[in-house]
Amino acid sequence: MSALRLVGWAVLAVLAAAWLAAVEVFWLPLRVGPVPVPLSLLVAAVGNLLLPAWVHRHSGSRVVALLPVLVWVVVAIGASVRRPEGDLLITGQTTAAQLVGLGFLLVGVLAGSFSVGRVLSRPVPRPAPVPAGSGSGGAR
Repeated sequence: MSALRLVGWAVLAVLAAAWLAAVEVFWLPLRVGPVPVPLSLLVAAVGNLLLPAWVHRHSGSRVVALLPVLVWVVVAIGASVRRPEGDLLITGQTTAAQLVGLGFLLVGVLAGSFSVGRVLSRPVPRPAPVPAGSGSGGAR
């Protein structure tokens, strides 16, 4: 695969992971009445399981397959740190919000590490050996 295509897959992986992580963070406070709906946990698990495997299958690069999980962690941790303006996306105002936020981080990291482990544990395909000689069986 050419370097330009590899860079293209890397950019696509980074953008997809950043968008997915941002959407998951914004879904964290989702509620139906007083009951929190942990949709972010499900999407974090599915996204972090499928995205690295999909990127690896299409790009063929293990390094590019690591990028979605790294970007997801950076966005998720960045959302849990208070900014100078006072903005905080992953809050812990109530016990339910604390559990959903902690579960989101835990499920996302575990799913991502499992997926990256599966990608890294696959054997590297070896090129087929080039036969020596003319291939007719006779020595010359």
